[in-house]
Amino acid sequence: MFDNVRDDLAATLDEIREAGLFKPERVIGSPQSAAVTVTAGGRPGEVLNFCANNYLGLADHPEVLAAAKDALDRWGYGMASVRFICGTQDVHKELEDRLSGFLGQEDTILYSSCFDANGGVFETLLDERDAVISDALNHASIIDGIRLCKARRLRYANRDLADLEQQLKEAQGARRRLIVTDGVFSMDGYVAPLREICDLADRYDAMVMVDDSHAVGFVGPGGRGTPELHGVMDRVDIITGTLGKALGGASGGYVAARREIVALLRQRSRPYLFSNSLAPVIAAASLKVLDLVEQSSDLRERLAANTALFRSRMTEAGFEILPGDHPIAPVMIGDAAKAGRLAELLLERGVYVIGFSFPVVPHGQARIRVQLSAAHSTEDVERAVAAFVDARAALGE
Repeated sequence: MFDNVRDDLAATLDEIREAGLFKPERVIGSPQSAAVTVTAGGRPGEVLNFCANNYLGLADHPEVLAAAKDALDRWGYGMASVRFICGTQDVHKELEDRLSGFLGQEDTILYSSCFDANGGVFETLLDERDAVISDALNHASIIDGIRLCKARRLRYANRDLADLEQQLKEAQGARRRLIVTDGVFSMDGYVAPLREICDLADRYDAMVMVDDSHAVGFVGPGGRGTPELHGVMDRVDIITGTLGKALGGASGGYVAARREIVALLRQRSRPYLFSNSLAPVIAAASLKVLDLVEQSSDLRERLAANTALFRSRMTEAGFEILPGDHPIAPVMIGDAAKAGRLAELLLERGVYVIGFSFPVVPHGQARIRVQLSAAHSTEDVERAVAAFVDARAALGE
């Protein structure tokens, strides 16, 4: 049987390659940092890394590594079980309490990833009597999570408040209405207008859910994310997020929400009930990350400075970058093949970035998504801009 399937799959892979959409994996032989060592899938050697979600540079921070090593001795390697059987340790409860306090929510529940967190919310809270109203550019995990529930599904254009209001009117007959949005949209670096979304939610008696994966740790005065940035921490009902980006870069996710919501998730959320507990070493290291985030603003300030420098230098050099001040800085190229070739030329020049094209972004909007980190030096940023200018010339632009 598989011989026939093999031919079909091979043909599909050939189509992906011919369209310039194939995504090769580059292998690195070093810790995640501002510079990494490529061992396969590109020019071997050390390159500057401008495509990781390591916003605060904590993935190889010495205090985080020390906390992880200590945790291995104290808590062991893994739980080998789910939470409600024998997979809960003190360190899991401590992290949930810390996240609740940090995010201004009543309770928190840990998941193995934010993808699982988003996959476990909608089916638990909503059924055919309810409605979910989702931003058109929400993350794939939100889209997939919504597909698992039986609620009526409505979609509004990205950050379009008039369209959101129209969808809320359409959903007025539902028992429950849940608006869900990314806090920061990962392909554009745009921030959701949460204050206005909460105003509409109040007007139409809806709950608000935010996936703040690309914000928690560095957005807002205290790094508490887009609800803090917009002054609506007490008005957002559900926050999902990851420990795998700014908060250390390992893995793991969470839902921070109203107490009753978290209590029900512990009883009925399938990814929580049927997946192994978060490794204790990650939970313990994440506690150290929260210490670092709460004790000082130095990393956030350095990240903001690097972001401003890159955006201004690239604009001066004549590149088109989507507006904003988020460390996601999309350099717009347009053509998919050209974006992929530009990424290859940059890697040859010692700068590791990735080209994004359809279906990740719309047709004709291919881009190089640059991501700044607090770990980058000013010289790193200047070198990256110079490499872009040189690679563009080599491309014949």
